[in-house]
Amino acid sequence: MITGCKSYLLILSLALASLVADAQLGFSHEVGVIAGPVAFQSDYGERYDFDTNKGNVGIGLGVVHYINFAYRADCNCRSRDTYWNDHFKIRSQLSFHTTTLNHLGELAERNSIDGLRLRSMEGKARVLELGSHLEFYPLSVRDFQNNGYKWAPYFGLGVHYVNYKPEAESSLGPLGNPETTYITFLDRIDTDRGSTLAYVADVGVRYKLNNLSDILISSAWHYYDSNYVDGLSPRNVNNRANDWVWWFNVGFIYYL
Repeated sequence: MITGCKSYLLILSLALASLVADAQLGFSHEVGVIAGPVAFQSDYGERYDFDTNKGNVGIGLGVVHYINFAYRADCNCRSRDTYWNDHFKIRSQLSFHTTTLNHLGELAERNSIDGLRLRSMEGKARVLELGSHLEFYPLSVRDFQNNGYKWAPYFGLGVHYVNYKPEAESSLGPLGNPETTYITFLDRIDTDRGSTLAYVADVGVRYKLNNLSDILISSAWHYYDSNYVDGLSPRNVNNRANDWVWWFNVGFIYYL
């Protein structure tokens, strides 16, 4: 469960857009869609193993909304010329990603009972996220929107509320007993629905199509404040980090 402190941070993050917007006395809106592959780094397979990293890849979809401080929608004019208005945007995002997970790597490939137990197990991670980011654009937002240049890189940090519902099964039979389950996962499988936070770092670039639309290319890292997003939390020395994903996505942004 999310602690009171983390809940407060989430509420503060979601309220940031409206608070800053009021302070800047004017803004405009952008909306868009994003999609792309999600590499899920979990307790399936071996950490830092290439076969695991390339095999446990799913797909993510999302809708995004931006508050653009460089222009005011109420008068269709530029807002006050400040560094904040010309270099920052607030992004809200609702996204969903799903990944089928398998135990890959040298241990799972062994011709042994343990190898068979691992190869026979399959999971699925289904993750819904809602949150906001603060994005910094080193180049001028106004100049980019006025076709002063075609590319606009950015860096973003944010917090998401996460709801997840993992699955786990084995072709050998029900999990949770020594006959079907690798020993480090005994009593460490939890497929109940849960919630947590994700801390997001995002690096990307926009390409200007015309005055009212951009192409977005983004590489985002989501670190979850839970080790059960994938349904597993083994008792071993390799279990040193919570679950996380790397999401490469491409999107289309439209200026309202």
